[in-house]
Amino acid sequence: MTYRGIRRARRPWRRPLAALTGVGVWAGVVVGCGSGTDAQAARAPIYGYHVVRSYPHDAAAFTQGLIYRDGFLYESTGLPGQSSLRKVRLETGEVVQRHAVPARFFAEGLVDWKDELIQLTWQTEVGFVYQLGTFAEKRTFTYRGEGWGLTRDDRRLIMSDGSAELRFLDPATLKEISRVTVTDVGRPVLELNELEYVRGEIYANVWQTDRIARINPATGRVTGWIDLAGLLPAGARRSPDAVLNGIAYDSAANRLFVTGKLWPMLYEIALGERR
Repeated sequence: MTYRGIRRARRPWRRPLAALTGVGVWAGVVVGCGSGTDAQAARAPIYGYHVVRSYPHDAAAFTQGLIYRDGFLYESTGLPGQSSLRKVRLETGEVVQRHAVPARFFAEGLVDWKDELIQLTWQTEVGFVYQLGTFAEKRTFTYRGEGWGLTRDDRRLIMSDGSAELRFLDPATLKEISRVTVTDVGRPVLELNELEYVRGEIYANVWQTDRIARINPATGRVTGWIDLAGLLPAGARRSPDAVLNGIAYDSAANRLFVTGKLWPMLYEIALGERR
C-alpha cells in the first residue's frame, strides 16, 4: 500500500478537495463558495510564483519537515523503516549528517529551538528532541493524536495534525497551550501539513495539493494562497506520493525554499503578484 493509501485507509471520511477547504477549485485557482458580494470580498488572494534558483534534492527523500539554519537545510524524512533526520548542503543536495530514526516510527515535522532539533512522528504519539550539532537524542515527549508539521515563532512551537487545527506548544515543556482553527471563507481548511513561519505568518502545505496557505496565527484566517501548480515538471513526478511538502525560510536573506516528497529538486521561489 502506498503512503497515500495508508492515509486514506486511516481517514474513511476523506472528501473531495472542495469539501475539505470550503472553496471550489477551477483551473488550479481557488474560488470561494457561496454567492453575492460578501463571499467575493472574503475570498483570500492567490499568489503566483517564479523560480529564482533550483537545487538538487534527494529523490528518495520522503520529505516531511524542512528548515534552513546557518547555511544548511535540516530535513525530516518519513516512511516505515526509512525515516531519518538529515543535515543537507543546500547547493549540492549532499547529506552531510544523518540520523536513522528507529524503524517503528514514521518521522514527520521538524523545527529548531535554540540548540535543539525537535521532530514529530505520525501515529505513534512520540516526538524526539536532538542536540543540534551532533543529532544525539536528548529526550522524547508525547502528544495526543497524529503529528504532521512543525514550526515556531519566537516564543511558541506550532504543530499541525492533519486537521484544520494548529496547536501551539510551550517549547520548554512541549505541552499544548492553545489551538486555533484555520479557515478560509469562514470554513475549515483540512489536512494542513508541513509548516513554516514566514514574516509573521504561518505557511502551510495542504496535503495532496499544489497550494500553500498563508495563515494569520492569531485568528487562523487564511490571508492568501500560493499556487505552485507546475513547479515540478510532470515528467519528474515518478510516484503518486510525490506531492508538494516542504517549506523553509532563510530570514537573513529573505529566501523561500520549497520542495516535495520524492522530488529530485528543491526550489528557491519568489511570489508573484496577487490575483
